[in-house]
Amino acid sequence: MKSLVVDDDFSNRLLLQRFLVGLGEVHIAVNGSEAIEAVRAALVDGQPYDVICLDILMPGVDGHVALAEIRRLEAEHLIPQSRAAKVAMTSALDGKEHVLGAFRAQADAYLVKPVRKERLLETVRGWGLLGPQLQTGT
Repeated sequence: MKSLVVDDDFSNRLLLQRFLVGLGEVHIAVNGSEAIEAVRAALVDGQPYDVICLDILMPGVDGHVALAEIRRLEAEHLIPQSRAAKVAMTSALDGKEHVLGAFRAQADAYLVKPVRKERLLETVRGWGLLGPQLQTGT
C-alpha cells in the first residue's frame, strides 16, 4: 500500500506517518500544492497512491482545492473511480457542514483530529487495502 500524508502541522504528519508506515510506503507533503505535485508524479510514474490522508485547513491550497485537483489528475490519467486513491480528509472541525463538504469534494472518509490509530486502520480496512494478516488484526 502506498500512502500520502498531507498536513501543514509537523506533529500531525508525524503521527499519521507512524500509523501508516507498517502498512507500506508513506510519503509526506506539507501543503496542498505539494500534495498535488506528489500525486501528479506518482501518476506519471504509473505508481499512484492507494491512500491519501488530507488535511482540510492549510494555508495556500487547502484540502478541498487539492482534492478537486487530485480527482482531475486521476481522470486525466484515465484512472477509473474504482481504482482512484482513497482519500481520508482530516480536520479538527467536526461540524456537519465540514463533513458533508468533504464528501461533496469526493472524499472517501472524514477523520476528526487527533486521528486515532484504530480509527484510521478501521477506515483503511473498510476500503479492503490491508493484506490478509492485517485484515484479521494479527
